[in-house]
Amino acid sequence: MIFERLRRSPRPGAEPARWVVLDVETTGLDPHDDHLLAVAAVALHREGDALRVQLADSFEAVLRQALPAAAPPDRHNILLHGIGVGAQRNGAEPAAVLRAFADWAGAAPRLGFHVAFDRAVIERHWRQQRAVLGTPPAVAWIDIEPLAALAHPEVKARALDEWLDHFGIGCLQRHNAAADALATAELLLRLWPRLRAECGGRVAGLAKLADGARWLRRS
Repeated sequence: MIFERLRRSPRPGAEPARWVVLDVETTGLDPHDDHLLAVAAVALHREGDALRVQLADSFEAVLRQALPAAAPPDRHNILLHGIGVGAQRNGAEPAAVLRAFADWAGAAPRLGFHVAFDRAVIERHWRQQRAVLGTPPAVAWIDIEPLAALAHPEVKARALDEWLDHFGIGCLQRHNAAADALATAELLLRLWPRLRAECGGRVAGLAKLADGARWLRRS
């Protein structure tokens, strides 16, 4: 079975009792050029072998954008994520948001659906503010998309919407960072029983499962 090919022996050490599932909104789909508009995340707390969403332990912020009057933002993009011109102009300073998010998330592993995009955007904006922020935190980033395909190979789904539909998970507002983060966290909870058995319930094992599944799909 594919799980047997990917399984690794867990490494010793204390497991984090808190994970965070995040989502970002941007001005486009290019992580190397488009601007970060919003960051949101919700924490999962481990209770034994179980994961539970903690709504009271969450983060959400809109970043301030410099919007020249001569070049208004893309209306289609605004309709997609719902962050209007006023909200963008009145958002918080980017460096303050990134620092606040890093402080809130701490050493917790960051998980998301296609999280490589979120990571690339966040880390690029961090580098742009490095004189203020310093060195970015060294943390684990784990993609939920290959884990979903690995845990349920019988499901012919690729996009987040398709996985949410399959499990009947509601999302209050798609392309809203907070709502998407919560829906993605609910998806992870549905996947967790199968994933836990294969990774030993350990973050390092889960990360290796995700990386191995991605490699096998590419090859």
